[in-house]
Amino acid sequence: MTQHDSSSAWRAPVAKAPLHASVEISGSKSLSNRYLVLAALSTTPTILEGLLLSRDTELMMKALRSLGVGIEQDFDTPTTVRLTPPASGHFTGNVSVFCGLAGTVMRFVPGLALFADGPVRFSGDEQASARPMKPVLDGLEQLGAHVEYEGEVGRLPFTVVPPSTLAMAAQAQVSIDSSGSSQFISGLLLVASRLPRGLRLTHTGEKLPSMPHIAMTVADVEAAGGSISSPDRGVWDVEPSSLDLAPVIVVEPDLSNAAPFLGAALLAGGSVSVPRWPEQTTQPGALLPAILEKFGAKVTVDADSSGRRTLTVTSDGHIRGLGDLDLSAAGEIAPSIAALTIFADAPTSLVGIAHLRGHETNRLRALVTEINRIGGSAQELDDGIAVTPGTAENSEGTAGLHGARMETYADHRMATFAAMIGLRVSGIDIVDVETTRKTLPDFVGMWSAMLAQHQDKRN
Repeated sequence: MTQHDSSSAWRAPVAKAPLHASVEISGSKSLSNRYLVLAALSTTPTILEGLLLSRDTELMMKALRSLGVGIEQDFDTPTTVRLTPPASGHFTGNVSVFCGLAGTVMRFVPGLALFADGPVRFSGDEQASARPMKPVLDGLEQLGAHVEYEGEVGRLPFTVVPPSTLAMAAQAQVSIDSSGSSQFISGLLLVASRLPRGLRLTHTGEKLPSMPHIAMTVADVEAAGGSISSPDRGVWDVEPSSLDLAPVIVVEPDLSNAAPFLGAALLAGGSVSVPRWPEQTTQPGALLPAILEKFGAKVTVDADSSGRRTLTVTSDGHIRGLGDLDLSAAGEIAPSIAALTIFADAPTSLVGIAHLRGHETNRLRALVTEINRIGGSAQELDDGIAVTPGTAENSEGTAGLHGARMETYADHRMATFAAMIGLRVSGIDIVDVETTRKTLPDFVGMWSAMLAQHQDKRN
């Protein structure tokens, strides 16, 4: 596990009083990058409003530009972006795509190379070579593409050589094991409508993580005019369709990015509100309110006269231990939930998240390492982690925990996890907090602003 060697670190602020904050969360990364890919596959231009501007979406837009997609950002409102698909209907080949550490770029964009007029090379950050890629690339090879690896098979960097023709006499058949990430399924479903006879996609593994993300992909494809059915669990039939997103799409706030802020209400006490909380959504972060209620929070939703909904989490700072908590449907919020378990009144095991070993870093190992680094007690399980809260209290009232220099492993969610711990434990220095730019371009500013609102409004 690579550690960042920077000598600089950000001192996480301690909450000195209960919170009374409202936090505006920017657009969903998962939806933003799915919409960007679908807009590139459409036959007419699309305007995306409220698009997340972060490293991951910047990498996606740069990748699509390389493939010949026209992308214009509004000068006054950069979160409004207009995409124009290539007039030829084919993407530009003989180009290179840099994926950074973005799973959605490295797993969604290779499928577009099926429709390119030449080979497309993919590379990424140093840490990206550790992220599994083989299932989606196996799928592309089953569709007639050729993949040339420069190093280990199934890892970046590689080149996708498109098939000379996609003419098919019958529906294409692809079988892959997507146990390591739902993104392998999503990457193929996003492009399958463009196949001449459609696709039957079959998952061959025993487990399939993050089903809500696959449901999100299916809903987004169908919103663009595609047709996907699931005749059996782990099987998807995609009809050949011409895709067109609506002329204007408004991106929902990223509910998973709300997790550290809403979780802060349980750690510091008081309340944190997030405006524009959707009434219905395909985001896995929608599971967050119910999970926080299990930990002892009170969750309310208020709507104004225009129907704008605000979700508020309120807590007295007491956190319940939950025994086993299955996060298989929402693994991306596991680091934020793990931060809560450190301060709970009983042990909690987060299970159903073995696939987190293949994220930006091995998140299970990273979480256990960092919890133990600050004096906590955690161990890795086959499919998750077990956390035992401390019992002895020091003079500051924390559960035997102490300050430390916490690593982030180039993982944005490890950085926000450490910031949450810093609300209760003084002396938490976070290495490379700027890795949060992946999904939260100004996390430090947002976190500081949340804490600056802690004064009790009744005074």
